[in-house]
Order: sequence, then structure tokens, then C-alpha cells
Amino acid sequence: MKKFFLIVLILCNFILSYSAIADDKVTLELKMKDGDMIPLTLNAPANKIIRIKVTNIGKGPVEFESTQLVKEKVLAPGASSVVVIAPKKPGTYIFFDDFHLDKPKGQLIVK
Repeated sequence: MKKFFLIVLILCNFILSYSAIADDKVTLELKMKDGDMIPLTLNAPANKIIRIKVTNIGKGPVEFESTQLVKEKVLAPGASSVVVIAPKKPGTYIFFDDFHLDKPKGQLIVK
């Protein structure tokens, strides 16, 4: 009987630990289309891992880039990928399409 309770206790501890880890990240979605970003502004909570799923819905290649976030990702038409960003302090972080510098820049607002 003691073994049973010990196993249940270990399983409960594992489940609680896993759910705490899962709460430490947030996933956002960004679509890029020939230099346009949809949405232009992304919002994320501070001090959490930020995952941005970037999808190129345009006809040409795009490049998600941010010098502030130290990230860049080139995507062919129809491709998707995830950019993972370490937890950030509150602030505004700019990103852009390096292949379409004439288009408006996007921003990641961390609160």
C-alpha cells in the first residue's frame, strides 16, 4: 500500500511540474505576405519564453528579422517555422522583413 501511494505521489509531482513548465511559454502567430505582416503588432507577457510561428503566405521569399531580438529566419513561399525568443523584460521590440525594407516594421510589445 505504501508503494502505491509513493507512485501516486511521484506521478502527481511529475504532472504538476510539467504544467508549470508549459505555463512558462506563449505562442504567437505571424503571417508574412510580400513584406506585409499580419498582425503588425504582437503582444506577449514579460518573463516568458515567446514562440512566434511565422508563416509566409506570399508569392516570394520573406525574412523575419530583428536586431533587438537577435533573430532572423528566411521562409520560402508557403513555408512556416517557429522563432523562439528567450524571456524578455517589458518593452517594445521591432522586427521587419529584410527583403522588403520599404514596408512597415512590426513590433513585439512585451508587458
